Amino acid sequence: MDDLLLRRVRVGLGGQLSDVRVNDGRVTAITEPGSPGFAARLVDGHGGTLLPGLVDAHVHMVQWATFRRRIPLEAARSAAQACELLLAHLLATPSQPSELVVGAGFRDGLWPDKPHKELLQRALPGRAVALFSADLHTLWLSPAALKLIGRDHPTGVLLENDCMSATAQLPTAAIEVQDRWVTEAVTAAAARGVTEIVDYEYADTVTDWTRRATPAARVSCVIARHLLDQTIERGLRTGDVLPDSDGLLTVGPYKLFVDGSLNTRTAYCHDPYPGTDSPGLLELPLSSLVPLMERASSHGLIPAVHAIGDEANTIALDAFAQVGCPGRIEHAQLLSSADVARFAALGVIAAVQPAHQPDDRDVADVYWEGRTSRAFPYRSLLASGARLEFGSDAPVAPLDPWDGIASAVFRTDDERPAWHPEQALPLVDALAAASGGRRGVSVGDVADLMVTAADPSGLSAGDLRTLPVTATLLGGRVTHLV
Repeated sequence: MDDLLLRRVRVGLGGQLSDVRVNDGRVTAITEPGSPGFAARLVDGHGGTLLPGLVDAHVHMVQWATFRRRIPLEAARSAAQACELLLAHLLATPSQPSELVVGAGFRDGLWPDKPHKELLQRALPGRAVALFSADLHTLWLSPAALKLIGRDHPTGVLLENDCMSATAQLPTAAIEVQDRWVTEAVTAAAARGVTEIVDYEYADTVTDWTRRATPAARVSCVIARHLLDQTIERGLRTGDVLPDSDGLLTVGPYKLFVDGSLNTRTAYCHDPYPGTDSPGLLELPLSSLVPLMERASSHGLIPAVHAIGDEANTIALDAFAQVGCPGRIEHAQLLSSADVARFAALGVIAAVQPAHQPDDRDVADVYWEGRTSRAFPYRSLLASGARLEFGSDAPVAPLDPWDGIASAVFRTDDERPAWHPEQALPLVDALAAASGGRRGVSVGDVADLMVTAADPSGLSAGDLRTLPVTATLLGGRVTHLV
């Protein structure tokens, strides 16, 4: 491990200028600036603020690494405009007619028209086109793309399980290429202060990460539902350090889905969606969820349960109450008032993605009308004693925790006023939720650290989102330095 002296940093928000010594991966001394002492490496913090490294507690790593190379469709305000964006991109960057055209990031919840395979056929005749929604729960395919994977579908718009199974059938880059893209994406995350990610990729993440080169961040490898038996046979338990990983790879929680998503209108709610009699999609009823959680927890695997709608969260909390195990609820976007206090009472972590709140405010105002005071209720959860942990759900939002921190503090990402500002978090609590619960830097801490160019206190939403990170340390090893 590095013997490192970090000079001229302000330790914590509003902190005093100090020198910080790191030995064998831990902070060993915090002294006045200019204190004598030798170190194998000196890093000048230039008066920046030293804070705990950031943790992105929910990432789909291969999808995020691939997304960085897909045609961006976030700006599309209609299905027709999505086709226009595709055409403009292809005109600017020509591709081979035989190549699969892949776009990502569209949000069709408020579109005036509907996506359909024939729109893609008219825009790009005969081309195989696959477009992923921002929430990853919808896949829009052209006729040629459907033929490519041996499917027929009346509209080419596949939701939930159909979406995920079709995604697995689409052509992908070679494994070694994907691994290179993942390495590049983790290095980019380190440049934003990230020292740990939790990889929720729907794959054998343990095998994938064991194969890859030493990453620039710690990685928790989440276990997909279909790999439960295999994981038990391998004797793996949540928190186990994987061999030959320099302590950087651990076994993560066991992922289960109760419902879908808001933008796809499959989040499972107490009330039906406006103009329909559908409350959303129930992926796992309580009677099926409980046995899976019991089997996992009895073998040392902590459940991480995807629940977005209020009814889905009630079911997930009921399951945790029955099983009596610790765990996490991923997303927790809409909660019944009575369920807020249950997170702390049951010891269930609220693993939330604050960047989704400004992204989803408009669609929530339409489809959760009259209930948005209970949507993304971060301040209520914090006040109840719940533990909050932040993630991005990349590629649903960028793998950049500063975007989530700013969203949690300001509840907006544009010129509009804050959306339900009563649910905003103080900066100190948002930073803690984005740092795995750490609230400062002290002697004895693991040296997963970052230095920001300025003190985050008092910054505007825009400045907080774009705050430069001048250095990142992983166990005392420099993974980013300006």
